[in-house]
Amino acid sequence: MDSLTLLVFTFPAALILLLFIWTKAKTGGSATNRPPGPTGWPLVGNMFDLGDMPHQTMYKLKAKYGPILWLKLGLVNTMVVQSPKVAAELFKNHDIPFAGRKVPDALTAFHFNRNALGMNSFGPYWRVLRRIISMEFFVNRRMNETEDLRIKCTDSMVQWIEEEAAASRANGGPGEVQLNGLFFRMAFNLLANLMLSRDLLESKSMEGKEFFDCLNKISEMAGTPNVSDFLPFLKWLDPLKIKRTMVHHMSTTVRIASKFVKERIEEKQAGKQRAKKDLLDVLLDYEGDGKEGPDKFPVHGVTIVIMEMFFAGAETTSISIEWGLTELLRNPHCLKKLQEEIDRVVGLNRKVKESDMDRLPYLQAVVKETFRLHPAIPLLLPRNTMEDTKFMGHLIPKGTQVLVNAWAIGRDPEAWEDPLSFKPERFLDSNIEFNGQHFGLIPFGSGRRICVGFALAHRVVHLELATLAQAFDWELSGGVTPETMDMQEKFGLTLRKNVPLKAIPKKRIP
Repeated sequence: MDSLTLLVFTFPAALILLLFIWTKAKTGGSATNRPPGPTGWPLVGNMFDLGDMPHQTMYKLKAKYGPILWLKLGLVNTMVVQSPKVAAELFKNHDIPFAGRKVPDALTAFHFNRNALGMNSFGPYWRVLRRIISMEFFVNRRMNETEDLRIKCTDSMVQWIEEEAAASRANGGPGEVQLNGLFFRMAFNLLANLMLSRDLLESKSMEGKEFFDCLNKISEMAGTPNVSDFLPFLKWLDPLKIKRTMVHHMSTTVRIASKFVKERIEEKQAGKQRAKKDLLDVLLDYEGDGKEGPDKFPVHGVTIVIMEMFFAGAETTSISIEWGLTELLRNPHCLKKLQEEIDRVVGLNRKVKESDMDRLPYLQAVVKETFRLHPAIPLLLPRNTMEDTKFMGHLIPKGTQVLVNAWAIGRDPEAWEDPLSFKPERFLDSNIEFNGQHFGLIPFGSGRRICVGFALAHRVVHLELATLAQAFDWELSGGVTPETMDMQEKFGLTLRKNVPLKAIPKKRIP
């Protein structure tokens, strides 16, 4: 055997041996006292065992391995939480050790993770940023001040639906409307008003449309499985070109968002004052107290936060509205019951409004049931274990990724009767809420990392579903019946409906 042949045979073997040794070092050697889980393949672990719908596969594995699942995703130790009891233990008693964030490689582009709230490290910068954004999106007083913006965007959504239906009929169609894009457009414009005090999609600005389109692409790329996240030594190679594609699209959104920020800074320098401050004003005007966090937020950091709010808020809100209306059309008796409640409480002579929500218990139940079955982020955002931690009898090493399968928890037969059926009635006369304190219903997470926008989402999803039920009767077309509606999911960072919802609106009120 000559030296070249010897090299050809020995080099791969040596590489595999080195990777094996490195893997053992990274994972802490012995796997004793870890939670139970399926045996993985060398190097890749369970990467290829989860399929296209990992949240569903994990849910099925619970029957064999229990509510705490241990996986090896390439070189990444991963613990999956899949029951209300385990979620309660994590969020109530171990929130800080598991409060780190596991960041996909794609979201390190333009230092997104170092400046965004959702992906930032748990620490002083994150705490200050969260406190500021919470004041804008959590506090009732501030939420009440922006009700007129939500009404405006809701009215626009109804108008768009009517226009799309009329256009379909004018072209010889039945008046069918594809709704997901209109819901996203409504949520996107609402966030534009809350953050920038402007409409980005109502105007004829090509820049607003370009920003909208690139954010859509960023959302898709952020949820695309990336081998570099599981085999970190491949990051430099970026074999699937996911980060390169993310950089391409994010460069556009950074350029456009930077322009919005620069314009506002120039306004302030010129002495212009706004009657109402928006989120951009609040971020730019912030001055630290010298105790924790930054003295000022850097301009690039402000730009990233503005991008993040669009990226996270518009996607999750529109997904929830689409799934909610889908379930109502799939269960016509539920839609009829909701319409009867709205007609009884509100009537047909005025539009439903936010102040009506407390008197619409069935609407509240519909929203909760939608969140139970269709959490917009099925595995929540991945957490990172910040130190070796003893958890429910198991040793969880530092650096372990922690996934909370909110989708599985919402289908737990030990927590929910008939868990796969859409039954809003289960929430009537119930004190269960989705504010992070009832661990069988955590679509927005819980603990210190609970979604900062859940109060806004609460108001928007209730108002939009109530408006859709009050303003229109709905019919399915193309031979589709409630029993044959496509309910397949499209998995990513978020959980979209695979086949977008299409329906025919019939106007109910003037």
